[in-house]
Amino acid sequence: MREEKALVFVEVRSRTSTRSGTPAETVDPHKQHRLAAAAAHHLRYHPTRLPCRFDVVAISGADHIDRIRDAFNVE
Repeated sequence: MREEKALVFVEVRSRTSTRSGTPAETVDPHKQHRLAAAAAHHLRYHPTRLPCRFDVVAISGADHIDRIRDAFNVE
């Protein structure tokens, strides 16, 4: 998605219960690496000069939504 002057890659995670952790906690380093690889693939075919970032949308239960802007960085 584009937001102002940035290209944003968004990962949406949901859980019906947080007993075993929040949806945002499921975006672990392994998942972050996979998202970064997908973003790199996209950018290879659709180059941009816009800054890029990764956001996470975490949905808990039926009505709780959190958006974590700039959730993680990729080196």
